[in-house]
Amino acid sequence: MNANYMTDPAIFIIDSLFSLYILAVMLRFLLQWSRAEFYNPISQFLVKITHPVLKILRRYIPPVGKIDTSSIVLALSLQMLADFSILMLKGFSIGIGALALLSFGNLVSLLINVFIYAIFARAILSWLNPGSFNAASSVLHSLTEPLLGTCRKFIPDLGGIDLSPLVALMLLQLAKMVVLPPIHQLASLIG
Repeated sequence: MNANYMTDPAIFIIDSLFSLYILAVMLRFLLQWSRAEFYNPISQFLVKITHPVLKILRRYIPPVGKIDTSSIVLALSLQMLADFSILMLKGFSIGIGALALLSFGNLVSLLINVFIYAIFARAILSWLNPGSFNAASSVLHSLTEPLLGTCRKFIPDLGGIDLSPLVALMLLQLAKMVVLPPIHQLASLIG
């Protein structure tokens, strides 16, 4: 047996557990920011699994206007811990500045991916069961409408065909290509 026999499963477990909880924190932050319905079952689930940690952080980290800074700090801290653990298991060492940049880049990537998948899911739900209401469609609408509404302002009316999801997806992919490489390159230069 080689050295990776137990390292790879450990990395998988660490990455999976941290990624799921970071996603929950990110979704809670985004749903608060977009003023999604608080009593939606999905919102309630996210609140219940993230509240114990955020309750403690909110004592020391106040919100800045509409932005829940404690959620951002928690997500970044968890991402840094996950990245540090995975790099240590792989046998790499990294400075705190490079780790912070790497983790920030990973969070930006997650944020963009959340919007991409939410737009896809909203489009698919609108094709399959248009006009129906359920918890998922409500959350997806609340999450994506600020971005899609902004895109609609710049797209002319094409007779009932909404191209805002296509434009939003193109802009999100462009953001991934333009924003993420410099962050990762800077992290590798520092590290």
